[in-house]
Amino acid sequence: MASPVKVPETLAPHPHSAPESDAAKAVILSELEKILDSPPFRGSSRRKEFLSYVVHHSLDGHHEFLKERIIGAEVFHRDADYATGDNPVVRVQAGEVRRRLEQYYYTASPDLPVRIEIPLGSYCPAFHWNPAPPPVDSHQAHQATTPLSPSGSVALPLPQLQEVAKPARRHKWAWTAGIAALVLVLAVVGVVLGLRARKHPVSPLDAFWSPVFQSSQPVIICLAKPVVYRPSDEIYQRYARTHPGTFQTEAERDNEALPLDPSERLTWGDMQIYPGYGVASGDTFAAVQISNLLVRMGKPSQVRIGSSYSFEDLRASPAVVLGAFNNRWTMQMTSNLHFELLYNVGIQEQIHGGHLWSSQYDPKKGYTADYGVVTRLLDAKSGQFLVTAAGIGSPGTQAAGELISNPAYLEELLRTAPPAWSRKNMQAVVQTNVIDSIPGPPHVVASYFW
Repeated sequence: MASPVKVPETLAPHPHSAPESDAAKAVILSELEKILDSPPFRGSSRRKEFLSYVVHHSLDGHHEFLKERIIGAEVFHRDADYATGDNPVVRVQAGEVRRRLEQYYYTASPDLPVRIEIPLGSYCPAFHWNPAPPPVDSHQAHQATTPLSPSGSVALPLPQLQEVAKPARRHKWAWTAGIAALVLVLAVVGVVLGLRARKHPVSPLDAFWSPVFQSSQPVIICLAKPVVYRPSDEIYQRYARTHPGTFQTEAERDNEALPLDPSERLTWGDMQIYPGYGVASGDTFAAVQISNLLVRMGKPSQVRIGSSYSFEDLRASPAVVLGAFNNRWTMQMTSNLHFELLYNVGIQEQIHGGHLWSSQYDPKKGYTADYGVVTRLLDAKSGQFLVTAAGIGSPGTQAAGELISNPAYLEELLRTAPPAWSRKNMQAVVQTNVIDSIPGPPHVVASYFW
């Protein structure tokens, strides 16, 4: 009978060394496939590629390929000489892989033969074996340890049998008593925790934002910045020559309308792009409210404006995306959902005979009523937790931002929410009345959970 392969408790003195046994490598690769097909990794191709890359190169003994710059070039398609300090994509993805491995092993069987980890400060995986004695042929072991009588029957004196049985019985009772004590302790702890939970229930606001704490990365708050044009300085100077004392300072030019004659002709050269301008007031208001909320909750955040964030950033961190038609990421990440923003139309419910909400706009007064949509996705197209607050106009965005940062407004929404709503995706349509260009409180007019 062939002797069984004994899997070592550690692969080698160095925890990152490749196992010498082909059987051990096969066990690791089998575990890798289970991890890649598990829920924490299934929808994230970049993290799957990262983990597969480092495990295969480690098993092949190619530790020279497990350097940050090389991984960035091979897995994330960066230039071979890219600046790792300015582009931390490898460090960010390694952190996400570590977090998702923790999620996988939290629910995995404790009897798995091997555990794959990415130690902090390294991209070389470590393989931790579950120690188990090698299988032994029970018939051979019995024959080797049990004397036989001439007739072939077992020759074991009764006193010896009793001496063996007594310690085993005492051990069994001790084990049973230990288990009973442990169950009692766990029951008491459960009761205490249950009482505390009833005494300090989780607020709707905490439940809404709880997924952001599953990532070690800060929340990025994303605002759009459209292209803004303004008359050139020459146009202001030309007007000032016929209207002495006007538009003498930059503050006047930024804050006062230029009252040109409607019939005055301008050329395209008379207009200039002002890159520092263009963030919508509703987007800014929502960003401040949500940023302050995250500070109170103890979660770091970063505000990104215009071209200072990309889809790569959305894939690396939980995010809040603000604005609708001025923000392409809102439109792409929320397309084909139950409530959809349609340009020059409004908010359309995507079912047969679904409701349509359109803003009310007066050419002289501006918006008099507006609508916005809040979208909360546990696993968005980016593979991360995502919240969007988007209005048909700027007042709608501000109202949507208030809904998810003010506990009173959020409780109004969640009064009719289904059980376990915090583990679901959701959308809500809010309406706000606008007086003197100031949006009023948000009112929820429709919601959808899935």
